[in-house]
Amino acid sequence: MDDIGVVILAAGQGTRMKSNLTKVLHPLAGRPLIDYSLRCAEALSSKKPVVVVSNEADAVRQFVGERAVFAVQEPQLGTAHAVMAAEKQFTGKNGLIVTLNADMPLLTPATLQQLVETQSANKGPITMLTVKGEDSHGFGRVIRAADGSVREIVEEAHATPEQLAIREYNVSAYCFSSQWLWPALKRVKLSPKGEYYLTDLVGLAVSDGLPVRAVVLENAEEAMGINTRVHLAEAEAIMRRRINEHWMLAGVTLVDPGSVFIGADVQIGKDTTIWPNTYLRGKTVIGEGCVLGPNTMIEDTQVGNHCTLLMAVMEGAVIEDDVSMGPFGHLRKGAHLGKGVHMGNFGEVKNSYLGPETKMGHFSYIGDATIGENVNIGAGTITCNFDGKHKNHTDIGDNVFIGSDTMLVAPLKIGESARTGAGSVVTHDVPAETVVVGVPARELRKVRKEEK
Repeated sequence: MDDIGVVILAAGQGTRMKSNLTKVLHPLAGRPLIDYSLRCAEALSSKKPVVVVSNEADAVRQFVGERAVFAVQEPQLGTAHAVMAAEKQFTGKNGLIVTLNADMPLLTPATLQQLVETQSANKGPITMLTVKGEDSHGFGRVIRAADGSVREIVEEAHATPEQLAIREYNVSAYCFSSQWLWPALKRVKLSPKGEYYLTDLVGLAVSDGLPVRAVVLENAEEAMGINTRVHLAEAEAIMRRRINEHWMLAGVTLVDPGSVFIGADVQIGKDTTIWPNTYLRGKTVIGEGCVLGPNTMIEDTQVGNHCTLLMAVMEGAVIEDDVSMGPFGHLRKGAHLGKGVHMGNFGEVKNSYLGPETKMGHFSYIGDATIGENVNIGAGTITCNFDGKHKNHTDIGDNVFIGSDTMLVAPLKIGESARTGAGSVVTHDVPAETVVVGVPARELRKVRKEEK
């Protein structure tokens, strides 16, 4: 891996996306397009890849960060010119250089490894990826010599009718001998369009009497480049199918795979069942033996084992083992449900911890609270956590019983085994083992032994 360098071309403007967002930052299965190229490069080489960008690429630089080094192509004068801009980032002149485009997210590390292995055995300076099929997608035609080596690449716009009939196409991913590449780039001539094309290197190698080899993709889908939002949607469908098949083969049941959306960074335990219209996004981790959905969205959330989450939304939450939730529950950022918690219909939790075995009734809101173990939160309970300027905290001890339709006006502390009557408005701290009722709530009596 030490003698392989990777160049990722990311300086294109992507005007056909019709977007204010740089093309290579458009998301695919939850990751920016360029992230897939970076991951391929990281699997292929121990060296940081070189990402070629334009001067107006601050957002790309911010996303990539320390994962790569950068080369600036200014102005943009074609693909050969872009690779030439990366030369100064490579100190050694021996080894191999792999070039790929940042808008080809379906390429796999295994394919690029095959490209490298083929070039390692090639006496010539270039091995390229090709694809065969009926739809050219505008790719150049690959013209082969009698011995099977590549003789020429003809762009579709300049091909003759005979050449257009060829069904092998250039994918625009290459592996070069670096010793030959850098001097050869300086020999590429300016095209009539005013650009320097990387494809011209094939003609230069042939004129030097050196063989150019090709690796034909086994899966034509990998050749797809993203130029429009139509292409992006096509790639999304392919990636979603790949991801869903991966998890089914890993022991996860998808009742209707076509209606389940799983992000590329999601992790799922075996024997989990996912019902239709379920979306798992971001850095979500799902444990074993869970039942998710239908109609559930989980984002950046940690879910334990044996949880049942029905028609619910979770964002930035933590859910421990054996939790049941929904339908129509909502966990907002900072929500943490302890082991065995049950959360009923139309409940919402924000920035709060619910202790083990706590039961939260339907139509309740818990915000900015710490709730102990085995607490009953009656239907319609509200923590009144905002006073117009500040968010205030509510602290509820173990074994507390909160009656239905209770308003808990924070800041507030309710001691262990206390009880509130239905419809109470609690504005002051409640001592342990005390019953309060009324508006505002007042102490009625101590909790009886049989009520504990």
